[in-house]
Amino acid sequence: MSSSFSFASFAISLIGLMAMVVPPVEGARAFFVFGDSLVDNGNNNYLATTARADSPPYGIDYPTHRPTGRFSNGYNIPDLISQKLGAESTLPYLSPELTGEKLLVGANFASAGIGILNDTGIQFANIIRISQQLEFFGEYQQRVSALIGEEQAQKLVNKALVLITLGGNDFVNNYFLLPITARRLQYNLEDFSRYLIVEYRKILMRLYELGARRVLVTGSGPLGCVPSQLATRSTNGQCAEEPQRASAIFNPLLVEMIKGLDQELGSDIFVAANAVQMQNNFISNPQGFGFVTAKMACCGQGPNNGVGVCTPESNLCPNREVYAFWDPFHPTERANKIIVSTLFTGSEEYMTPMNLSTIMALDSMT
Repeated sequence: MSSSFSFASFAISLIGLMAMVVPPVEGARAFFVFGDSLVDNGNNNYLATTARADSPPYGIDYPTHRPTGRFSNGYNIPDLISQKLGAESTLPYLSPELTGEKLLVGANFASAGIGILNDTGIQFANIIRISQQLEFFGEYQQRVSALIGEEQAQKLVNKALVLITLGGNDFVNNYFLLPITARRLQYNLEDFSRYLIVEYRKILMRLYELGARRVLVTGSGPLGCVPSQLATRSTNGQCAEEPQRASAIFNPLLVEMIKGLDQELGSDIFVAANAVQMQNNFISNPQGFGFVTAKMACCGQGPNNGVGVCTPESNLCPNREVYAFWDPFHPTERANKIIVSTLFTGSEEYMTPMNLSTIMALDSMT
């Protein structure tokens, strides 16, 4: 009797365990995130690096009101995309909580400070460079294969939505980091931008080789208009000229490269998001979007609150809803909501060749 009871208990436990690791329900899709601090949701918390957002007042408007490693007062862009997908936020890949059924939601591999180039962000020491993020993606797939089988794991990856955000740091934390840098001696701005595009193309092709079939690629934002550049490089209170020129060169080249890549692959694998234009809208007309200012960071110090980083000792605005920028580099949660809304519903001016709502509708038919 006891033996039969034990077997029944074991069988019930086994069924329960299997239920925990079945593939996502039909129609649900995994979400993977690669890139820098604009999309990092906590990987750098687990690294010995200065590129961190794990102390107050970061996270002040997050549901827990505590810092999470997101470079935001609350939710960041990947969180808001997950919400629109009807899914929970992806966990950082380095999080010990990313096990079992949590793996089937996807994973966030992003790491603050990184760029397209391996020499970008060397001042931050231990960060997860993009080549390592892609290696982790391969490792992730092995872990999921062990959980649900290789065929189902491949299907999960193929059907997933992927977000990648790179490029801004290659200018701000590499090319323009000092008045004289190795990259400035090596390239003029146009040639450096073309070099970045060549290297970015290799990264996107590697993502494709790893199974990604829907990849949202964001260009850099308006680099010269963020509070850090207004504070340190602007001469007249207007957007800093050289970083703005970098954005104006880099982003059209990125769209052109993505169009060529899709043509070569014979499918709309890669979708380009015009992040410059999305942000320029509320930077040039903050009041039209309900912001009081797009020149001053909510958290920081010095001119425009744009010097250094956001710390417990920084100036802190009382109402984050009326600021476009949270810290010297990153948008507020409310600005992120505007960006994500445009990703889903924006016209061809913002999304090439289609927006995320169109992608979701198309993919639901396959």
